Amino acid sequence: GGCGLHAELVMAEIPHDQRCECSSRGRNPSAVAPQLPSAAMWAAWGSPIVPQGAHFWGGQCAQTASAIHPSVVPPLKKRRSEHEGTTADLIIFGGDILTMVGTNPSVVEALAVKDGKILAVGPRKEVFSLSGGCTERMDLNGKALLPGFIDAHSRMILFGKKLMDQNLATSKNVQDVIKRLKDHAKAVPEGWIVGFGYEAKALEEQRHPSMKELDSVSAVRPVLVVDSSGHHGSGNSVVFDLAGITAETPDPNGGCFARGPDTKTLTGPMEQSALSIVQAKRPPFAGALADRVVQQSSHLWTSHGHTTAMECGMGLDAEDVDIVVNAINKNLLPLDLYVCAVAETAIQAVDSGASATSRRLLALHPDLDKRYINRVRLGGVKFWLDGCLESAWMTQPYAHNPTGQEGEYSGVQQISDEVLDRGFEQFWTSNLQIHLNINGDAAADQALKAFHKVIKKHGMWDHRPVFAHASCLRADQVDELGKLRGIPSFTTPSLVSGGDAAVNLWGEDRARDAMPIQWLVSRGLPFTFNHDAPISATPSSMLLVSAGVNRTTRSGRVIGPDQRVSVYDALKAVTIHAAHELKEEKTKGSLEIGKLADLVMLDRNPLNVAPDQISEIQIVRTFKEGKVIYDRADAVQGSSSLYA
Repeated sequence: GGCGLHAELVMAEIPHDQRCECSSRGRNPSAVAPQLPSAAMWAAWGSPIVPQGAHFWGGQCAQTASAIHPSVVPPLKKRRSEHEGTTADLIIFGGDILTMVGTNPSVVEALAVKDGKILAVGPRKEVFSLSGGCTERMDLNGKALLPGFIDAHSRMILFGKKLMDQNLATSKNVQDVIKRLKDHAKAVPEGWIVGFGYEAKALEEQRHPSMKELDSVSAVRPVLVVDSSGHHGSGNSVVFDLAGITAETPDPNGGCFARGPDTKTLTGPMEQSALSIVQAKRPPFAGALADRVVQQSSHLWTSHGHTTAMECGMGLDAEDVDIVVNAINKNLLPLDLYVCAVAETAIQAVDSGASATSRRLLALHPDLDKRYINRVRLGGVKFWLDGCLESAWMTQPYAHNPTGQEGEYSGVQQISDEVLDRGFEQFWTSNLQIHLNINGDAAADQALKAFHKVIKKHGMWDHRPVFAHASCLRADQVDELGKLRGIPSFTTPSLVSGGDAAVNLWGEDRARDAMPIQWLVSRGLPFTFNHDAPISATPSSMLLVSAGVNRTTRSGRVIGPDQRVSVYDALKAVTIHAAHELKEEKTKGSLEIGKLADLVMLDRNPLNVAPDQISEIQIVRTFKEGKVIYDRADAVQGSSSLYA
């Protein structure tokens, strides 16, 4: 929020009539345009060139500083002349400190932290000059330090709820799924029996469990399974009875209930909005259980180096708002949580009966869309334009249809143009970013048309619309997205888990340019990587960086070798580009003075390992505003002190 010491140090050398109004510590920057220093001032500074690798400004005064000169600043000793009493709380040194500043890697020797913000980065000798009697010194011992990873698209709260359910991620066949559910039923003797994370295409039968098979788990308790995508699942007869759904119930817009050949009997599987209707019948997570949802998911995210998490889709389940408000009121979160609520018009489109999530949150915390309150910020709203791998909405038919689809098939359109246009009209000029579930190029066309309509009416805003997944963008769509200042967020782990299936479903040519990351790099456009956990089995940033660099499927096929990117560009996608996506690049995403000391310590520098070893890099520690919120050594020992 404020400028911090770095501003005072720079401003001490600038006459008062040439300072910005944010030169007092703790005050917000004004809109006053800075004046360039005179030649006499440059002369007075002596040799103002910053030592190589050092960056002595940033944060809220970065605009003023960069207007003075992008690479010139008074020497550190000169700038400290009026602040000799200032000392760092923490100094980190002894390894590669990768700042993520600039188009090429920048590694410095040391970093200093004061009051949760970065005080200095640069040569060890100069940073150590900020030491005092109470300064903690942390030796990396050859390890690497980077900005904390920023979650560009996932559902942390949903994942926390899934941690309460049976993990089906490694199930080999339907029988294995049923056995795990029966074991889970013994451990949870009351209420719903829920499993999550299987992949129908990876099971021996290559299908979802049937209603009859799930009835064998229990004929009196609700039994529900949801696949790893979160878009498909199946239920037993009790689930459908509770939801009041029969074979005669019309399919909701954007979803369907599977029926037998006679069309008069339900078989159990369901997809998209149909699954949401059934899931809404599950009793809410409340009390101590709601605490555990947040605490366990937070611990998992921080263990993977995240300092900012996301819940993108909050409101699909009725208790989501209560869980988040509970976390705010009890101050449960050790890391920041960016909330992306289900848009009201999108809810109406899928007829799920959920409430207006964003309005509920703002009624409880009126400025939640403007700042973090106990580490929670309402930042966006989400629309679903199509589905996942098997239901991405394409302009051209699939090469091979998914199981159960007959005739010419081009995927599923989830929302009408009229409803989408209404949503854009509602949110374009608000504080809330528009996030879009987009996989196919037809869905991207629909979104781009809607953006052009709202821009024609209201003009261009710094909105930064997010195309989540963006699996099949065409080159012309990438160009259009750049003009709209939109951000594609690629779910790169899907290249590993679904790349082979994509080749079969979409065809070789279309799959080759799936997630066209290199097109963004060559155009100088920002992009992010996301794991979309729980669609990915784990919220690992190193796995998604590895996937973007290697693009190797489970079978060993390199899908679209020309779309592979450098390790550095991949790291930018989870640090500085991700901060830009969330409009938080002034405070996060790189190691610059004045930014939050959100940091991650890795056992190795990703730039110095073989590409196929990136996924093996371990998170050693995660820092939020200079405080350790995850320590691998403590986690291995089972310490519970991480939430203190």
